[in-house]
Amino acid sequence: MDDSGILALYFARDEQAVAETAEKYGGRCYAVSYQILRSREDAEECVNDTYVKAWNAIPPQRPAFLGAFLLKIARNLALTVYQAARTQKRGGGQGVEVLTQELADCVTGNPEAAVERAELSRLLDQFLRTLPDRDQYIFMRRYWHADGVGEIAVRCHLPA
Repeated sequence: MDDSGILALYFARDEQAVAETAEKYGGRCYAVSYQILRSREDAEECVNDTYVKAWNAIPPQRPAFLGAFLLKIARNLALTVYQAARTQKRGGGQGVEVLTQELADCVTGNPEAAVERAELSRLLDQFLRTLPDRDQYIFMRRYWHADGVGEIAVRCHLPA
C-alpha cells in the first residue's frame, strides 16, 4: 500500500493503518533502532512504541514523507532508551557519544551552546549539499543510521 493509503487509514482511525505501517516500514524502523541499541528486545519495543506514537500523532499531523516521519520517531525513541540505559550504568558504551562528537566536528562553532536545533538542522543541510552523492550517503549511514565505519566501507566497496 502506498503512503497516501496508509495515511487515509490513520485519518479514518482504522487499526489496519498500524498493520500496513508495520508491513511497509517495520523493518527499517527496527534497523534504525537496533543500530543504536544493539538489543533485539529493545529495538522491537522501540518499533512498537513508534506505531503508538504515529497512531497518536496522525491525525492531526499529516506527514509529507511517512517513512521519514516514522524513522525519526523510531530513532528518537531508541536514543531515549540508550540515554536512559547509559544514565543507569554511569559510563556505559560510547557509541552515540562518539557519533555526536564526530557530528559536531562537521559544524563550525559550538552547536550545543550557540545553535538551536533548527539552526543545526539548517547547517547540516547546507553541509550535506556540499558533498558528492556518495559522501552524503556515507554521512547519513554513519550519523542517521549509526552504521559502523567497517559496515559503511563494505556497503560502499571502500577499504576499511
